[in-house]
Amino acid sequence: MDKDVFFCLRHVCCLFPCLMHNVVILGAGTGGSIIANRLRKESRRHGLKFTISVIDPEPQHLYQPGLLFLPFGQTTLAKILKPKRRFIHKSIPVIEKAVASLDTEVKAVTLGDGSVVNYDILIIATGAKVAPEETEGLTGEGWYKNRFDFYTLDGARRLQQALANFSGGHLVVNIVDMPIKCPVAPLEFAFLADAYFQKRGIRDKVRISYVTPLDAAFTKPVAAAAFKDILDQKQIELITEFNTGRVEGNQIISWDERTVDFDLLVSIPLHNGADFVKNSDIGDDLGFVWVDNHTLQNEKHPEIFALGDATAVPASKAGSVTHFESETVADNVVRYAKKQQLLKDFDGHSNCFIETGNSRATLIDFSYEVEPLPGKFPYAGIGPLKLLKQTRMNHWGKLAFRLIYWYILLPARWLPIGRHFTMKGKYKPS
Repeated sequence: MDKDVFFCLRHVCCLFPCLMHNVVILGAGTGGSIIANRLRKESRRHGLKFTISVIDPEPQHLYQPGLLFLPFGQTTLAKILKPKRRFIHKSIPVIEKAVASLDTEVKAVTLGDGSVVNYDILIIATGAKVAPEETEGLTGEGWYKNRFDFYTLDGARRLQQALANFSGGHLVVNIVDMPIKCPVAPLEFAFLADAYFQKRGIRDKVRISYVTPLDAAFTKPVAAAAFKDILDQKQIELITEFNTGRVEGNQIISWDERTVDFDLLVSIPLHNGADFVKNSDIGDDLGFVWVDNHTLQNEKHPEIFALGDATAVPASKAGSVTHFESETVADNVVRYAKKQQLLKDFDGHSNCFIETGNSRATLIDFSYEVEPLPGKFPYAGIGPLKLLKQTRMNHWGKLAFRLIYWYILLPARWLPIGRHFTMKGKYKPS
């Protein structure tokens, strides 16, 4: 063989392994499904040889926004629960096993059955889980009798029966602590409860209280004022700066010994990340993954990325955030594989529909730097959606999102809403 040809072949063969990357994604919920599908498309577009696999023990994919509607009989299991395999491209293998531990030094994930999966690039999308057992007394004798959650499928189904049987008394919606998934969902529950009891003709027999550790109804002042107005209109009591320490009998008790009595408690329990994150060097004590707020890359282990509820970034743990983050993660994984500088691209962009009852909803759109403001969305001048206003159009947008979620968002198809926050159509109230 010609010496120059041999040299060129050897040079190509040496380079080729660098183009092979074993990408392992932990979690097949919203974030895991989107990033698997998106990364498959991006790697092909950039000519990269990625072998992508997804690890998740659950066969069913739960549309979590649907849990808000289930207690009020406004949705069905068939609409919110579907096979996970259906929403991840058939070329991507899904391993239905739990993750037992992570060894960042050897780049290996140990599964519940003792098998080991190695990775070159790891993407963590294991979400967040409720931990009611961490609040003293919450899961005691009254659990699933007159104390419920709606952040789990079991809790939402049991709460549906409890609400149907509730004929009057004090309903308390209590956020134990932050952060939580979908921070506006507890407000939505209180608003929908008001409409639900109106429809049943017993609203005058039900007192509703919204009890939060925050100093207002929301974290930012403009939206907080708007939500406070809605609470006042619906005669829902707002109790702020209440840090729940324990539950005794029919009382929630704060760490400073304030008390709130209840007949029916709807608790939003403490949230944790994955246990394997707690036991590794990549996350905080709650199990959320440390990543750069803008690149979504772990700074200690640059081959590790995270998105969605699994991260410790100061953005909302919401589906829209996961969608926007997935674009940044996909771009930066490609850049990492090509040894290029990463984009500091994610700006904390989030938008959420908030159901307010009686076929109306409002909408917020914000980022790390800019709080929710009034205006029109997604297009300045024409909307058609209105920010911080209760409209039927926003309500229909909320309902339509379920179909968008299943058939556009998860497959990582194009959406007309960009990942970057924009002030177009918004204004700052005086």
